[in-house]
Amino acid sequence: MTVQDKERSVSFEIFQAMNRSVHRTVLANGIVLIVTENPSADIVSARMLMQGGQRFETQPGVAHLVSLLLTKGTETRSSFEIAEQVEAIGAGLGTDSSVDHFQVTVKTVSADFGGILALAGEIMRSPSFPDEELELERKLTLQGIRSQQEQLSSVAMNKLRQAFYGDHPYSDSGLGTEESVSNLTRENLQTYHQQIFRPDNLVISIAGCITVDEAIQQVSRVFGDWNAPDTEFMKPSLPTISHHPKTIITPQDTAQSIVMVGYLAPAITPDKSDYPALKLLNSYLSGGLSSRLFVELRERRGLAYEVSAFYPMRLDTSFFVGYIGTAPENTATALDGLRSELHRLTEITLTELELQTAKDKFLGQYALSKQTNAQLAQTFAWYEMLGLGLGYDDRLQTDIRNLTALDLLTIAKRIFGQPYISILGPEAVVNELKT
Repeated sequence: MTVQDKERSVSFEIFQAMNRSVHRTVLANGIVLIVTENPSADIVSARMLMQGGQRFETQPGVAHLVSLLLTKGTETRSSFEIAEQVEAIGAGLGTDSSVDHFQVTVKTVSADFGGILALAGEIMRSPSFPDEELELERKLTLQGIRSQQEQLSSVAMNKLRQAFYGDHPYSDSGLGTEESVSNLTRENLQTYHQQIFRPDNLVISIAGCITVDEAIQQVSRVFGDWNAPDTEFMKPSLPTISHHPKTIITPQDTAQSIVMVGYLAPAITPDKSDYPALKLLNSYLSGGLSSRLFVELRERRGLAYEVSAFYPMRLDTSFFVGYIGTAPENTATALDGLRSELHRLTEITLTELELQTAKDKFLGQYALSKQTNAQLAQTFAWYEMLGLGLGYDDRLQTDIRNLTALDLLTIAKRIFGQPYISILGPEAVVNELKT
C-alpha cells in the first residue's frame, strides 16, 4: 500500500481465508473495502452492500422500486446511456434489494473495471428517479404482485411470514402491496435513498485480477470525496417479534395442496449462536435425493410432489420451515408426516453416519458456493455487513465440524416446539383441518 493510500485509510488488516489473503481497509469516510486478489483470470467482480432493504421500510415496496430505478437515470445520464456504456464493453452492472440490504454488483475485465466502478458510483450517489421510469417499474411491480398471488407456494409462504412477523417489515414479500406501490412517489424514493446510501453504511468487496493498491486507488477515486452526513446512521426501530403459533388455512381452487410447518429461529450473530447447528439440520433434512425429507416423505411414502426445508440468514429473528407439495387427498397425511419428521429431531439423535453425511454435504456445498470471483466478493461483503467479520468463513466451517448429535438434539428441542402452520388447498380438503 502506498503512503498516499495509507493516509486515506483508518485501518488495514489482512486475513487468511480459503487459502487466500483477504485485505480489509476502512477508508476515512467510513467505507469498508475488502479485497481478495485472484489473478487466475482477467476478471474483476465487486459487490457493494448497504444495510437497507425491507428492514428499513416504512412503506412496503419502496426498497424494491429504489433498486429498480438506480440504473434508470442519473443527473447526467439517461437509462439508455447507462445501458449503452455497460453493453459496449460486455460488462455487468446490477442492483438488488433484499430483506436486510441493498446491493450493487459489477463484473468486468480488469482493464475496464475503473470505468464501470465509476458508473456504479454515479448511479449510487446521484440517481434521478425519472417519473416515466418510475411509472413503468410501478406497473411491472404491480404485475409481479398479482403474479405472486397466483403462485401457490408464494401465497402459502406469505401467509406464514405474516403470522411469524406481524407488523415487522419482514412480513412483506419484498415487492410491497398493490396499495402501497400504487401510492409511492418519487419523493418517497429519494427520501429512502438518502437514508440508506451513505459511505458509512457501505461495504465494497472486490475479488479478481486486481491488487490491493489498485483497488484502494480506484475506490478512493470514485468514492473518496463522498462525505458521510453529520447525522448518525440510524437503524430502524422495529416492532417486537412475538411467539404466537397458529394455523392458517387458505382455501383455493387448485390441483394440489401446499403444507408448511415453521418455527421462529435465531438471527445470525457474531458470537457463538445456533446458526451453524440449524444450517446443519437443514442440510440433513433437505437438499438432495438422499435427504431425510425426500427419502421418507417422497420415496418411501409417496406423499410429495416436492419437499424441502429452509433456514435463511437474517439480521433479525429468522425462521425454519419445512415444506411439502402434495395431492389434495394426502393433505392431512402429509401434514402429519412433515410435523413428525421435524418433531423427530427433538427426540432422536442422529446416527454418526447421518451426522457425518450432513456435515460432508454442507461443507461441500459451502465450498462450491465460493468458486468464482463474484461468489468470493459476495461472501466477504455479506459477512462484513452482518457484523460477523472476515474470520467467520473459517469459524462457520469449524463450528460445523465440531457439532455433535447431542448438540443438534439440544437445539432442536429449543427451537422445534409448537409450530406455525400454513395450509393451502381445495376448500373441501383444507376446511376439514380447521378442527
